[in-house]
Amino acid sequence: MDILYSALFYILGAIILVSTVFAVTRRNQVHAVVYLIVSFFGTALLFYLLGAPLPAALEVIIYAGAIMVLFIFIIMTTVSAGESVPRRLAARRWILPAILGLISLGAMSALLLGMPVSQVKLKLATVSPADFGRFLFERYWLPVEIISFLLFVALVGALYLGREERRTQPDRQKDTP
Repeated sequence: MDILYSALFYILGAIILVSTVFAVTRRNQVHAVVYLIVSFFGTALLFYLLGAPLPAALEVIIYAGAIMVLFIFIIMTTVSAGESVPRRLAARRWILPAILGLISLGAMSALLLGMPVSQVKLKLATVSPADFGRFLFERYWLPVEIISFLLFVALVGALYLGREERRTQPDRQKDTP
């Protein structure tokens, strides 16, 4: 079983690395978000593999869910008039994200199916969500608040930059007498 965990660890690490590099290097913003989602799912699986189910669940719910929906909302609201959102995407563009997603799904299946019968030599550190929340907000409340404020400022800045281009275009009704 140690070989299975080691193999899953390195497979998930490679998936996270490849999908994060693709998320940073893609020109199409929607594709970058899809690669980032694959990276977040891989990170959640890595947390679960290392015996931390709560951070794994938080990774899926908060990052792969809420934050990515926010990113897609920002991308869709800041598309400039010159750009068009493609209606039909070619299937070959989705092959690599699909392959990475299937590998992640396979790793998750192997992890979940292998858990009940395996004997893990590592002592799992478990903590209740209440204890985790208490620890987080008693010791790190200021960094959490600063991060939430920075995310809010980034959202407002993205919306402002997306709408700025429309304001600078000359208004045709004012030019005509």
